[in-house]
Amino acid sequence: MTELKALGPGLTPQARALAQELRGLFRALGVSVRRYAARRLRDPGTLSRYLNGTRVPPWEVVMDLFTDLAEHRGTAVTPQTVELVRRLHREALATSAPSPGQAVEVLERQLADADRISRRSTVRGDVLGEALLDRQHQIADLEVRISELEADRSAERERADRLAEAAPDVSDLLRERDTLQAQVGRLAEELAATRLQRDRAEQRCGLLERQLEAMEKVQRGDGLPPLVPTAGPVARSLPKVLIVDDQKDNLMAMKAVLSTLDQELVAVSSGRDALKALLDHDDFAVIIMDVQMPLMDGYETAAHIKRRGRSSSVPIIFLTAMGADPEHSARGYAAGAVDYIGKPFDPWVLRAKVAVFTGIYLERHGDAAR
Repeated sequence: MTELKALGPGLTPQARALAQELRGLFRALGVSVRRYAARRLRDPGTLSRYLNGTRVPPWEVVMDLFTDLAEHRGTAVTPQTVELVRRLHREALATSAPSPGQAVEVLERQLADADRISRRSTVRGDVLGEALLDRQHQIADLEVRISELEADRSAERERADRLAEAAPDVSDLLRERDTLQAQVGRLAEELAATRLQRDRAEQRCGLLERQLEAMEKVQRGDGLPPLVPTAGPVARSLPKVLIVDDQKDNLMAMKAVLSTLDQELVAVSSGRDALKALLDHDDFAVIIMDVQMPLMDGYETAAHIKRRGRSSSVPIIFLTAMGADPEHSARGYAAGAVDYIGKPFDPWVLRAKVAVFTGIYLERHGDAAR
């Protein structure tokens, strides 16, 4: 078996501790790095960097290692080991300096999720549309039959008894029509909801693609695109970004990450202060909001913002330690958010998202000024 490469130089204590634990688990498999990379269809160089500590692996890579180790031993990895590695992984992520490549991976996964939702919504919308059209045709046929029967009855009242025996009861047809109309109403509502979900997913795809373009420019060494136009007949003030978090350390961290972008940062520590800031300024390009806050959480604050006419169009990015699982993210999007990022966050991803929304703000206001 090929020996593992030595631990990378200059590792943080957290990255070193995670790498040592992963190396111990990997050695128990008894295979080389190249062979395991082929087994899992991964790049050997990237896998080697995960094991020497110079790069923090995604959590799914660690879960694959647990699965393969359980298959090799015949017994599952203990919950204590899983919890230890999970804690070391979170600490390593929180203290590592993410690369643009890692940020691109995160954005690509988010883009894949949004694209999957869009495709599923499109297929569901087609099925609902066909069902809706079928019910409408059935209603039209029933209306014709009802009209014919009523016309026959009014024209030939003397034959009403015989007609009642020979023709279907009109009341049954009316009940059938009413049932179909109720189904049409439900299908129309479901179709509208599905189309709305598809439209939101398509919008998210577009935003994620713009964010990926920004991160790919960083990878090529071009840096993030300038946010404020350097030429033009009208000089404009810097776009404003509102940051909402009840923890001072989190506010300082986000301000440090975004301070190098050409924008004005406004930081507040509660949902009520955020609403006050929106009363004083109606030109925020984007709002970055924590979810778990006392008195008024992020979801409630977002609902107030969306109900106000002046601030209803300001995009909101939720940034929270609750995780970006489907249940939480669905609640965030229902509250009016355009994006949902879990903590610890990737600074490159946050910068790219803020840069894109600020660029959209400048494009819109630039067009309005012209």
